[in-house]
Amino acid sequence: MEKIAVWVEHRQNEIRDITFEMLGKAHQLVGDGGQVIALFLGDPSQKGLLDKITPHAHRTVAYLDSNLKDFEPLRYQAAFADIFEKVDCQLILMGQTAFGMDFAPAVAARWEIPFTTDIVDVEVDGGLIAVRQMYSGKVSAKVSLKEADKMLCTVRAGAFPAEDLPTVSGEVQEITGAVEGDFSARAFVEYLEAAVGDVDITQADVIVSVGRGIKDADNIPVAQELADALGGVVACSRPVADKKWLPKERQVGTSGKTVKPKVYIALGISGAFQHQAGMKNAGTIIAVNKDPKAPIFGIAHYGIVDDLFKVVPALTEKVKELRGWGNSDK
Repeated sequence: MEKIAVWVEHRQNEIRDITFEMLGKAHQLVGDGGQVIALFLGDPSQKGLLDKITPHAHRTVAYLDSNLKDFEPLRYQAAFADIFEKVDCQLILMGQTAFGMDFAPAVAARWEIPFTTDIVDVEVDGGLIAVRQMYSGKVSAKVSLKEADKMLCTVRAGAFPAEDLPTVSGEVQEITGAVEGDFSARAFVEYLEAAVGDVDITQADVIVSVGRGIKDADNIPVAQELADALGGVVACSRPVADKKWLPKERQVGTSGKTVKPKVYIALGISGAFQHQAGMKNAGTIIAVNKDPKAPIFGIAHYGIVDDLFKVVPALTEKVKELRGWGNSDK
């Protein structure tokens, strides 16, 4: 595959990590001699964001319109129409995000191009093969896309690393637009910031996360003691937050927060793909689960197949011993 385009997703004047993850995968697919193209829709005042993109794309097509500062699906679709035919590429990548899930299907339908969603990998083997996860991540399915001039995939956040991107001498093609039409049916109003909780798990170096295996809210202190010994914080999977055993601000996953600590300890978490998407890029992942077939073991660096209520107290005592705490209540 010679040319791949990546839609640049930005929010509140920040390029989102999913963009860099897709750029890295695009470089891997095109190899030497290929071309990675970044597609940017935004306001002229946001041109500074291009400085973060151009070093990692051979070509950046920037459509600038004063009405494109914030994502509006109908207006963005109209703007995209102005650059779609001008961009020569075989594949377009967009993020499987709130924006991408809204935008990508409309693009695929309008131009009737082959399309698949929520991919975790993509291969070129005589044609384009996309990899999707099914049954809560227990099965990976390979999807073959119909041969066409252009194809479109949405990429799950965290599927590819965003670090160590190739640096290239990229050129910028600016298009000054003036998108016209009635877009009042769906218009951007404002961003609503989530309430800040007592702990910001996204800033923690060590996270001890609990899932259904913790059994009851009364057992969470078992994880808290380990987190305290390690100087970390306690987080959780969605079932724990749904039961209100821990506040929503502590939830990790696609419907919670994305974290990237140095150490992530998953206690009694099966590891459905929704949870993995929020923590798979942690430096070191340690999993404790009674089920040897739990998906979490597929991404864990270290795994213990046992009852967490046997493992965690012993691990906590060992950590305290190594830190010289003895049996104190520190």
